[in-house]
Amino acid sequence: MNALQVSQVNKYIKDLISRDFLLNDFWVRGEISNFKNHSSGHMYFTVKDESSILRCVMFRAYCSNLRFIPANGMKVIIRGGVSVFERDGQYQLYCHEMQPDGLGALYAAFEQLKLKLKDEGLFDPGIKKKLPAFPERIGVVTSCTGAVIKDIMNVSLRRFPNASIVLFPVSVQGSSSAREIAHALDVLNKNRSVDVIILARGGGSLEELWAFNEELVARAIYKSQIPVVSAVGHETDYTISDMAADLRAPTPSAAAELVVPDAKELKWKVDSLRKEMVLAVQSRVSDCRSRLQKIENSMPLRQPYEKVYQLRMILDLNHKLIQRNIALRIRESRDRLRSLIVHLNSLSPLAVLARGYCIASDYSSGKVIKSVKQVCRDGQVNIKFADGRAECKVVDIKGGQHEF
Repeated sequence: MNALQVSQVNKYIKDLISRDFLLNDFWVRGEISNFKNHSSGHMYFTVKDESSILRCVMFRAYCSNLRFIPANGMKVIIRGGVSVFERDGQYQLYCHEMQPDGLGALYAAFEQLKLKLKDEGLFDPGIKKKLPAFPERIGVVTSCTGAVIKDIMNVSLRRFPNASIVLFPVSVQGSSSAREIAHALDVLNKNRSVDVIILARGGGSLEELWAFNEELVARAIYKSQIPVVSAVGHETDYTISDMAADLRAPTPSAAAELVVPDAKELKWKVDSLRKEMVLAVQSRVSDCRSRLQKIENSMPLRQPYEKVYQLRMILDLNHKLIQRNIALRIRESRDRLRSLIVHLNSLSPLAVLARGYCIASDYSSGKVIKSVKQVCRDGQVNIKFADGRAECKVVDIKGGQHEF
């Protein structure tokens, strides 16, 4: 018996499948299950419908082109080719491209990316940049063929003719549009040739607006040093670009109105300020004139010496009062001096001598003799009288009390 080896069978089947044109490149629709995002960057999963499953693998090189994160239960459309994994004898779909199937899946992908970028802080209000008050050059990233650029130019030039529009044409729909938009934002930032950037396109379905929900575009907006205004779709449309931008406008025309000031309104404000300034100056001048008139009619200016005269009169009164007080003090001091003199004279030894008394002192030392014990016989003493003195010789000394 001529038996084949297992590997030969698997290889033969693989060759048969590889020669099938349909199985080499086709699209398949199904629901993801058993999803595994391997650390190598490859994705392993199965797609299923109501009755069958198909094993799938998507290598890292193709995974990098995904615009959403696959998950169990998500309905997708996959392009790829079937081949046999010879070792296990299993056939599987090698995925080259994957898209969400239907609006529900697209919305799920939208919500996934929105939550991811929000957690990273790309939508934080604190990092939003203020728009310049008077932009001279406005960069517009949009299609060059649509009505969007015409609307922006018409509104901008009507409101503020001094501003100039710099168009950076990109495709706003299709597989390459996200890369073109991110590239445009990068170039405008490197050149620093504009003051503000408007990222715009007209309305459309969720699929048509999907380029503005791409992570690549959101990160380019976040990285931009120039303020970015997002104006994608109609007022009810909301994209990832709107959340990442510094300002969201409901329509491209509204973006132009937000970016450029209204020259007529500015002129009206300037005229109003000029009128207010004139009124303020007139009011100030009127107040100063009134104050000047009050000063001119005041007493110091009408009778400038009146105050001097009053002060002089007060000075004269004070001078007289001082003189009167000085004279009074002198008279009181003189009376007191007389009283002291009288009292002093009453205590003076000279007054005692004048009444007939005299003072005896030692001839040699001049000390006052208060007792007979201080003299001796034949000694000399001085006797002081009220009108002179006499030198005497002691003839006799008698002690005790003697009558005068």
